[in-house]
Amino acid sequence: MVEAPSPSPSPLSWAPLIRASASRGLFLHALSLFARMRAVSGASAARAALPSVLKSCAALRLAKLGESLHGFVLRSGWASDLYTANALMNMYAKVQISNVYGEKSIAQMPKSSFFYLGTRKLGLCESPFESSCELSGDSSISTSLRSVRKVFDEMPERDVVSWNTLIAGCAENGMYGEALDMMRDMGEIGLKPDSFTLSSVLPIFAEFVDVSKGAEIHGFAVRQAFDSDVFVGSSLIDMYAKCTRIEYSRRVFDLLPDPDPISWNSIIAGSVQNGMVDEGLRLFRRMLTLDIKPMPVTFSSVTPACAYLTTLHLGKQLHGFIIRGDFDSNVFVASSLVDMYAKCGSISIARCIFDRMHSPDMVSWTAMIMGYALHGPAEEALALFQMMETENERPNCVAFVAVLTACSHAGLVDEARKYFNSMCNDYGIAPRLEHYAAVADVLGRAGKLDEAYEFISDIHVSPTASVWSTLLRACRVHKNIALAEKVAKQIFEIEPKDMGSHVLMSNIYSAAGRWNEAANLRTAMKSKGMKKQPACSWIEVKNKVHAFVAHDKSHPWYNKIIEALGVLLEQMEREGYVPDTGDVLQDIEEEQKRYVLCGHSERLAIAFGIISTPPGTAIRVTKNLRVCVDCHTVTKFISKIVAREIVVRDVSRFHHFKDGICSCGDYW
Repeated sequence: MVEAPSPSPSPLSWAPLIRASASRGLFLHALSLFARMRAVSGASAARAALPSVLKSCAALRLAKLGESLHGFVLRSGWASDLYTANALMNMYAKVQISNVYGEKSIAQMPKSSFFYLGTRKLGLCESPFESSCELSGDSSISTSLRSVRKVFDEMPERDVVSWNTLIAGCAENGMYGEALDMMRDMGEIGLKPDSFTLSSVLPIFAEFVDVSKGAEIHGFAVRQAFDSDVFVGSSLIDMYAKCTRIEYSRRVFDLLPDPDPISWNSIIAGSVQNGMVDEGLRLFRRMLTLDIKPMPVTFSSVTPACAYLTTLHLGKQLHGFIIRGDFDSNVFVASSLVDMYAKCGSISIARCIFDRMHSPDMVSWTAMIMGYALHGPAEEALALFQMMETENERPNCVAFVAVLTACSHAGLVDEARKYFNSMCNDYGIAPRLEHYAAVADVLGRAGKLDEAYEFISDIHVSPTASVWSTLLRACRVHKNIALAEKVAKQIFEIEPKDMGSHVLMSNIYSAAGRWNEAANLRTAMKSKGMKKQPACSWIEVKNKVHAFVAHDKSHPWYNKIIEALGVLLEQMEREGYVPDTGDVLQDIEEEQKRYVLCGHSERLAIAFGIISTPPGTAIRVTKNLRVCVDCHTVTKFISKIVAREIVVRDVSRFHHFKDGICSCGDYW
């Protein structure tokens, strides 16, 4: 702690002490020193300390005090001082959030400090812009930016810091055009943009996915030798990644002489976001071997890789690292863990982490609600959504997608209508295509096909192929060929090479025995260069992921797997199992259809899990396509026979099989 001055110090000794306190992060102490200085010295002594005092106000989010200090600056005639004006701009830019946070900071101060910091005790005037010092309500961000601009416009002299503060404020508030215009204006008056300027405008091109403009900034950075700057480098990595040019991101990263944790996080996040999850995990391991300490946002970037790969073991290792590093209290890290465990099949662990969060944010709530929606217990998802509303957490559009998905997977038609109408009428959220698709899915699964068709047809924006595809899947389940043909026509007009819809329509024809139409569709697919995605299932055993394709004999344990399936089949038949060959969409004999069913990829994976793990071990399988009806029935029988929980994640949801029952209630 910096020592306080003697009772009667020289007026010049206060400013260095205040600057030292602020530079060391002792912001409250700096303000206390300033209050004591004002009590014993004249106003003239305050001038040298004001930039540090304003910096302290910005750090503590003390909007009222900052505005009062601004009034004091104007009254004292120091507004023309460049450093003080820059500090004022920075202060207004930093106190963009609601002044509630500032009040909270004051409320937590010691009583003595509170009295010292009162604006009347400091002898400061009220806000120079408004009769009230508050930056209140939803207008706080725009009010803060207006204040920044007003200070800027009244400055007789401006430097690069002045321009950067305003440019960054505009960029952070989504005023991208204004930020770019100011950067041009800055150049026209002879001021060269620096690394801070570039790192402020590069996110704009990432937001607009404008890689050509971003590359121009990159060229400027290279010419000005800013490309080795870690802040510019991190912004370039992020920009290229969001423009799906991850190879450029990697080149920028590799050229950085000494990447900092922000740069590492940028390349890890960019890799994961672009589907290069193995590379993202490899980079994370490399970062740890170099003794670079990860930041909380690093874990928020790398845990989705575990969720994508459904590698629960790796996710648990990462969770342990997070706990040892004391990062688990961070709301962003905790939210990513909730999402990871839910997507890796451990919804109970996800809920435990969620329940331990002191103040879950919207991402946390949404991740937990969507987790329940995908795992089966829709009543838990709906109860959680109501709890979120009760705690005055305003649901956003993503939260409504989650709750509508829960309704869809449980057949809750009336509840889906209620939430959709509430989203529009109570919260003023304009429906997006995801919401329309979820409602159409609810209606389609419930057999209300004509209503779903009318609902999609009446969408105020043109429905995409994916929205129509939800109805096409329902047409297959409910065997409505006539409507399926109408829907398929809509899809093929929008997206002529939509692989999934071509395969789905072909299967609909095959299930109805209309082999000629099915063959014609397959011929059309071939002529368009379309190739059907093979069914594949994965299982993680002893920290190694094993992949299976239907009737794949390449696995070294294949003979043992087939032998185990044969033993299980005998036991299932004694329990009453009868094969359902309806999903074998080939014009072959019934006996051949049974053989086809036995070789489905998820059965191979489940049998391998049973023979390669101790009794009682839960089995977790991931499949890239929808589980067929017969495999769903078989897995229920197997879970009862071997007395194990079997978790199967298919393309649309999780199925938890236990004691012969599935969590989906045979509705999927």
